Amino acid sequence: MHDRDILTQLDELTALHSARSVTQREYEDRRDEILKSVQAKLDALKDEYQPLLDAADERISDLEATIKASVTAHGVSVRHRDFHAIYSRPRVSWDTKALDGYAASHPEIRDFRKEGKPSVSLRRINQAE
Repeated sequence: MHDRDILTQLDELTALHSARSVTQREYEDRRDEILKSVQAKLDALKDEYQPLLDAADERISDLEATIKASVTAHGVSVRHRDFHAIYSRPRVSWDTKALDGYAASHPEIRDFRKEGKPSVSLRRINQAE
């Protein structure tokens, strides 16, 4: 696979994203037209239910924080019929640059080094379409 092949694939990906964006905008425009006829009723319904949902969300958030603190203090995971509060030990990290320097004079430490596989992420550079 050469750069040119990958660039061709990225061109195709750009075209697909653009076509999808056009379709999404058309959908939203048509949806907005349909919603205009019932928007007042939807707004009234939201006004009625939103305070209840906000109160529930706040209580859920508070209780989740309390449970997380309790499980952290307990030090082990707790399984419930509907939830599993999973305790994770603190992550350990090393100063790779310093260890690489140390390995120059202590090569035996390299036996303990493991390297994962490379990965690729795609990021949109220009999302205005």
